Amino acid sequence: MKGTQIEALSYQAPQTLGDDIFSLAGRLFPICRSITGQGVRTTLRLLQAVVPLKIHEVPTGTQVFDWIIPSEWNIRDAYIKDRSGRRIVDFQKSNLHVVNYSVPVCASMPLAALKPHLHSRPELPNAIPYRTSYYDRQWGFCLSHKQFQSLRDDRYDVVIDSTLENGSLTYGEFFHPGATRDEFLLSAHVCHPSLANDNCSGLALLAILAATLSKTKTRYSYRFVFAPGTIGAIAWLWRNRERAQYIKHGLVVSCVGDAGGPTYKRSRIGNAQIDRVMAHIVRRTGPSSKVVDFFPYGYDERQYCSPGFNLPVGSFCRSQYGTFPEYHTSADNLDLIRSEYLASSFDIIADAINTVENNHDAVLSHQQMCELQLGKWELYDALRQQGTQTDLMTLLWVLNLADGTRSLLDIAERADAPFSKVFSAFQILRSKGLVAGSAVDGST
Repeated sequence: MKGTQIEALSYQAPQTLGDDIFSLAGRLFPICRSITGQGVRTTLRLLQAVVPLKIHEVPTGTQVFDWIIPSEWNIRDAYIKDRSGRRIVDFQKSNLHVVNYSVPVCASMPLAALKPHLHSRPELPNAIPYRTSYYDRQWGFCLSHKQFQSLRDDRYDVVIDSTLENGSLTYGEFFHPGATRDEFLLSAHVCHPSLANDNCSGLALLAILAATLSKTKTRYSYRFVFAPGTIGAIAWLWRNRERAQYIKHGLVVSCVGDAGGPTYKRSRIGNAQIDRVMAHIVRRTGPSSKVVDFFPYGYDERQYCSPGFNLPVGSFCRSQYGTFPEYHTSADNLDLIRSEYLASSFDIIADAINTVENNHDAVLSHQQMCELQLGKWELYDALRQQGTQTDLMTLLWVLNLADGTRSLLDIAERADAPFSKVFSAFQILRSKGLVAGSAVDGST
């Protein structure tokens, strides 16, 4: 099978694409999510309207490697009332006000007893922090530091109407079959509540990418996983231990809607094809782009890259998690993300997919002795044709480096040219019978 060019993966109108992703992120934003519970299911049902996800449930108490699926957490309401009966901290106004996974509470207490359960960020006095207590039975409230400082020495009514019961962990999965069993994994965490960049942006982008890709014939198969952070990826890997061997490329996607970066974090392997592809693309996007080496902290790349799996899965974001001031606070709202940055992030991932789909090994020119006479082969005319995505210098690089030892990606790196230009030049030369190559999966 010849390499399948899928460069139509992006929408024709980039602004429409970005607006569609932003709109979906906006619908996801208000939902109170956690690592388990109805908020996750509501989120996945919303994504199902975009792409036909298969929903999986993993029961409470299930052993998944060194972890156990916890009790399912759900919350209906929570507040702190002052003596006048006024809600001064209200879950209904922001789901970030409650420490995620708080145990139920119904009590009256003085400020001195309440203070150990209150969390704020003095360096961000107007923002509500995001806190969790997944595996430690605690309760608490988050509020702006300005609000914290305004509390009077009084008595307060404290209510958290939550439940922790046997249930399940929920994750969603979409599989797009390609011509081979080899897979490209794309994963996003679904556990964060009202945080727009982290990670409504990643969920929305991957859902629309999956819907777009589902209409395209591909060489690789594509698996999209929408799972709660850490425990969700661990549960997926536990259930897919044998299938994981087919993952040849992968990206964990988060924080893709802000103005920073873009940033690529390499897989643990470090020089896997996805590492080379993403480095090649990201470094060409502008002066603020970064490529960083793997480190064992962050999001679910650290599960996919754990030594027992050691999958070629990197992490893609714009501003890297933990590096922007709005991270894990109410300031990570819909004002932080923009349609144009969402569209740009989509195009970077689409470019990576195009590259791995169209890469060829052992590219060989049939004329190794001196240059071809380009006019004789009507190559100048081919370059002038409408729709050609390459130029003369890139075509000359392909001819010169096509010695049977290099892939198209090798040539693109050596020529410092976008892969799309190198592939276009390869197509022109192949159409004239001047070069040949094998697709990376071994087909021709």
